Amino acid sequence: MALQPKSFLYHLDSATGVATLTLHRPERLNALTFEVYAELRDTFVALDTEPGVRVVVLTGAGKGFCSGGDVEDIIGQLFGKSADELLRFTRMTCDLIGAMRRCRRPIIAALNGTVAGAGAVLATASDVRFASESARIAFLFVKVGLSGADMGVAWMLPRLVGQGNASELLFTGDFITAQRAYEMGLYQRVVPVEQLLPEAKAFAERLAKGPRDSIAVTKQAIEAEASMTMTHALEHEARVQAELMLHPDYREAYEAFRAKRPAVFQ
Repeated sequence: MALQPKSFLYHLDSATGVATLTLHRPERLNALTFEVYAELRDTFVALDTEPGVRVVVLTGAGKGFCSGGDVEDIIGQLFGKSADELLRFTRMTCDLIGAMRRCRRPIIAALNGTVAGAGAVLATASDVRFASESARIAFLFVKVGLSGADMGVAWMLPRLVGQGNASELLFTGDFITAQRAYEMGLYQRVVPVEQLLPEAKAFAERLAKGPRDSIAVTKQAIEAEASMTMTHALEHEARVQAELMLHPDYREAYEAFRAKRPAVFQ
């Protein structure tokens, strides 16, 4: 049975294998609720093995990507919860990020406007980020008296932009422009908003035509090797590469090269 989330939009293009998740509360700049958090977590768990899905595009409806946790539906509600209930909530938000990073399908974030708080972490947890020129970003947590290290961002962000840039962003919670985020290496593309989804989907379709298992183990290696020594990383890559040399896609690439034709991967 196809995925049918209720709190955001989901569409699978069966011809290309590109699944698009669209946060869909445009009147609230796609602010997250408890339901959205939980459904996003469960959806990314399912996408790891969902038939027909090769690449995922994550975007938002309207003028913003995601403004973070909803002020009324989440932040206001948290004041009435016990310490144990608060911990269950923060662990659930972290479980969402874990599901994104464990999902073997590449995740392309198409950031169509404001990217703030938990929305900024969703962008960071994606594998590649395409942004509109209006997609300013802020990790707002210290602005509301919370730790700048939320949902795993203190682990992820320095690996993308370096320790100094990450420290500045997480210490201040200030917004930076899309151009500044691009200069830091946080965004891979910055384009006019009307070009954002077409370019993100074109890139996703390019990946979808590639060897699925090769890309999957590459994503797993990027994630796993961050905590390995160089010696362990070399052994890990040697084993994975030797296994893929037995894969039909490796033979197909060779035969396609010899025949001077495009490869058709599994």
